[in-house]
Amino acid sequence: MSSGSAYGYGSTWTTKQNKLFEKALASYDKETPDRWHNIAQAVGGKSAEEVKRHYELLVLDLMHIESGHVPMPNYRNCGNGNNRC
Repeated sequence: MSSGSAYGYGSTWTTKQNKLFEKALASYDKETPDRWHNIAQAVGGKSAEEVKRHYELLVLDLMHIESGHVPMPNYRNCGNGNNRC
């Protein structure tokens, strides 16, 4: 993801911030005291409220995908060495 609304909503998140966010989520689980504050510090430039909202939107997106509400892309078969699909 480049600059723009991450997961389609809210504040602007850079690719670097998203990577830092993902890494911090792996480091600070649900049992971590001050989880959102710690993640915000790891990301930089975001408040605890912003990172918590970012997480909530990510969870919603995953729920929509897993429940079948997001259509799967229609990839064409590019067999026979034909790279123009």
